[in-house]
Amino acid sequence: MRESKVTVKIPRPLYRKIQQVVEDSGFNSPTDFIVYVLRDLMGEAEAEAEASGGALEFNQDELEEVKRKLKNLGYL
Repeated sequence: MRESKVTVKIPRPLYRKIQQVVEDSGFNSPTDFIVYVLRDLMGEAEAEAEASGGALEFNQDELEEVKRKLKNLGYL
């Protein structure tokens, strides 16, 4: 059975950059690339959470870094 999908909106300039990356890679589409990157990041986060005993926790520097990245992507 196929997994259901949802739509995620990202800024168009970011999408264009991803399209450029995809053109020079083995990915079939920007969606394939984005799913690959997100799965990789989630795997890392889950591994860190397991190593630290469960829930994802961030220190102040890590929170500031996440906020900076979200702001650069146009979310904040």
